[in-house]
Amino acid sequence: MNRQMGAADRHRCLLVADFNLGNFAGLLGNDPEEPKVEVIGTPYGQVVPVLAPEGGGWREAPDCCLVWTRPEGVCESFGRLLAEEQVELEAVLGEVDEFAELLLDVAGRVKGLFAAAWWTPFLHRGYGMLDLRPGEGVGDVLLRMNLRLADRLGEADNAYLLDTRKWVETAGPAAFQPKLWYMGKIPFGQQVFAEAVRDLKAGLNGLDGRGRKLIVVDLDDTLWGGIVGEVGWEQLKLGGHDHVGEAFADFQRALKGLNRRGILLAIASKNEERVALEGIAQHPEMVLSLDDFAGWRIDWEDKAQNIADMVAELNLGLQSVVFIDDNPAERSRVREALPEVFVPEWPADPALYPSALLGLRCFDAPRVSVEDRQRSRMYAAERQRWETKRRVPSLQEWLDSLELKVEVEELGAANLPRAAQLLNRTNQMNLSTRRLSEGELRQWAEGSGRQVWVFHVSDRFGDSGLTGLASLERRGKEAQVVDFVLSCRVMGRQIEETMIHHLGQRAGKAGGERLLVELVPTAKNAPCRDFFFRVFQEEGGESRFVWELERDLPLPSHVELRKR
Repeated sequence: MNRQMGAADRHRCLLVADFNLGNFAGLLGNDPEEPKVEVIGTPYGQVVPVLAPEGGGWREAPDCCLVWTRPEGVCESFGRLLAEEQVELEAVLGEVDEFAELLLDVAGRVKGLFAAAWWTPFLHRGYGMLDLRPGEGVGDVLLRMNLRLADRLGEADNAYLLDTRKWVETAGPAAFQPKLWYMGKIPFGQQVFAEAVRDLKAGLNGLDGRGRKLIVVDLDDTLWGGIVGEVGWEQLKLGGHDHVGEAFADFQRALKGLNRRGILLAIASKNEERVALEGIAQHPEMVLSLDDFAGWRIDWEDKAQNIADMVAELNLGLQSVVFIDDNPAERSRVREALPEVFVPEWPADPALYPSALLGLRCFDAPRVSVEDRQRSRMYAAERQRWETKRRVPSLQEWLDSLELKVEVEELGAANLPRAAQLLNRTNQMNLSTRRLSEGELRQWAEGSGRQVWVFHVSDRFGDSGLTGLASLERRGKEAQVVDFVLSCRVMGRQIEETMIHHLGQRAGKAGGERLLVELVPTAKNAPCRDFFFRVFQEEGGESRFVWELERDLPLPSHVELRKR
């Protein structure tokens, strides 16, 4: 399947439950936040028939599915356990496996499958003090059921188990309203459904590659307590035995954790740069170091302009950015000037900073790759590259100095997760902007006459990882470039020309005479069009390009290309 989703597109979501999901469906379908969701409702209490391929809802071609069931509704043994009968754990888990097989079959028919984890019905205390005793309590069995279901759903790259417990805890005493159950077979209160809508939409944004990638933070009274230019770094509130200082340190730890997950950090602060950087380097309780930041703008200029300039320098889009500042006026300015930037309301009490950050739902991603975890280090190396570029007199001398290496390998099991992530997250240098799950990409690559390659880039400053993907589909004497994707952080070093050289070589060896490119224009992939407009010949329109393979597609002289 070739699914292309823009910010204004709707997901078509099939809702399946063994209880009345009408209230949730209403909230989901009418929620104004992106992405918009068109709800495909189904009769409750008919989980197995609805999930079958011939179920009525599948005629409406959903691209995602949410399955929300009560544990006793799909697992007869657990229902007997609630009735105080003795039940063998293996019997319960066997029924979980049967249900998981049903869900895995569904995962093969949609872009994303979401299942809600099971939770104890109403306010059931189970066996009280014995409830978590292995092999005895209801709570223990339910935990094992959820773990088994999570393990089984992990067999599919596009199936996710959502944590119902968090929705219930947020709703508190209003989570379960027995009267709603007896009157309308609605087991949860409205706040539980509202939390579920937010988590499902965060997951859908993650599948679409719209998770935020960069957090830009202020310094004074945001990253630490106090104004460093007035009190000096020695008097900042950070760490120690002061409750405010501890909160700022925990906020930095939370930022550090997101950074380890692949979320970049940057600074936008009105300060004297020398004084601020000295505080970061010298304060003994600083959790974050300068190496943790991909960039900074510390001066007295407009923050909105500084953020825009810094994001452009990092080759990211403004839609990737979250801005955190304690000052309401600065937040308002950035919201107004840069509407694509997400600017959350921020609490006045620093004790709430860590929970406010960790409660944001804008960083969801289908997978966290090795490259994600190394992203901060990669951007630190990128700063070194640009510093070198400023010192050399010409672009070619800078390129020659990089000692650039590109390794190419065919798509395979080891690189598939990162390849799918790159395909789904990249917008600027992306020929077709098609969004495929790992399974869909693998299935497409296995088709007749098709090949997919990935490209690893490194230089003397460090390894940028798997940053390129390209695919060919051969049609007689013509070979069409279906995918041409390159991470924005390595653009401008003639990696693009290196990838085209490889595609031309492979197409020519297979007997091809022409290399065809058809661009699917989007609001963000103008750099891709500009590249092909510069390198290829237009044919029949501004989005169709061709290269006659009798002409050479040279490898850039400063690049060493080798097979991995």
